[in-house]
Amino acid sequence: MDVLRRIAWLRDERGWSNYKLAKAAGISQTTIGHMFTRNTQPSIATLESICDGFGITLSQFFSDDNGMVSLSGEQRELLDRWGTIPKEQKVILLELLKKM
Repeated sequence: MDVLRRIAWLRDERGWSNYKLAKAAGISQTTIGHMFTRNTQPSIATLESICDGFGITLSQFFSDDNGMVSLSGEQRELLDRWGTIPKEQKVILLELLKKM
């Protein structure tokens, strides 16, 4: 699998810029930019951060397209917003959802 191509596809699917991806993943925009301009592969830690930003697991990242689920506009909006929430607030929100 071409990791950079997969990251770009997931980014483009969401309509995100490299800046928005970097912000959602909690990594520098320079790191994202260098991956694409220098064709360097991200470390596992960086890839985990990117997956967190996308709101997916590493397993989902490496799954084939047949395993991907189509999202409604509402679900996509929820995931887009999820990517901007700090980790501490994600924990609180997940606990709230579990109690509903």
